Amino acid sequence: MLTCIDDHTPLPPASAALGPGSEAPGLVAAGGSVHPARLEEAYSKGIFPWYSAGQPVLWWSPDPRMVLPVAEFKLSQSLRKTLRRFLRTPGCEVRFDHGLRAVMQACASTPRDGQDGTWIVPEMVDAYCAWHTLGRVHSVETWVDGQLVGGLYFVNLGHMCFGESMFSHRTDASKIALAALVAACRARGVAWVDCQQNTGHLASLGAHEVPRGQFLQMVTQGLRAGPAKPWTYDAADWAQLGLAGRDDSPDA
Repeated sequence: MLTCIDDHTPLPPASAALGPGSEAPGLVAAGGSVHPARLEEAYSKGIFPWYSAGQPVLWWSPDPRMVLPVAEFKLSQSLRKTLRRFLRTPGCEVRFDHGLRAVMQACASTPRDGQDGTWIVPEMVDAYCAWHTLGRVHSVETWVDGQLVGGLYFVNLGHMCFGESMFSHRTDASKIALAALVAACRARGVAWVDCQQNTGHLASLGAHEVPRGQFLQMVTQGLRAGPAKPWTYDAADWAQLGLAGRDDSPDA
């Protein structure tokens, strides 16, 4: 049976999610609102919100869970060449946290494969931007000649990184941002990026599924490890991928 909650009801554990054979496997609860305190609780339990306009807030914890071990990130030869060219081209920059709201809005305008609409509804944008002011949400952005052309946003709790969504207005712009995130994770000792759900694109980059129980253990270990160092752009992080970057990209 699905648990219904309000803003005064704690989220049930991820193990309470509906199982295989149900109409919504992985659905933990419905109801309440999205705000920083609730998001902190949810992500600490391996749960995230995913719903569309006109629906109640739906809280999910899929089993299995798609994760990217940053040590296994697959940097193809073509992407390596793209990154080298990008990093030495004037006007091409990677920025952290320069425009989270713009990144989220761009992601919202690029629905996931197989979906007509977006789950990044306006109240979710507001909630994650508010959570950003508390240091939990960050964006990695690809800029060319002063224009935002790609990026992603993610949640960070302790030494755990939860990837949310990405967009690209130019070829490989989102892949550049993801590579920058992987390099930053390696430099900070963050071993995993949660990808939530399986896609062929993520699998091609080294992500794979793990049982939910194993994922929850990763979350617990990541929280116990304490906070990672600040998420600011550091050109030295590219060395984690065998690359050298210009030390001229601004942060907000």
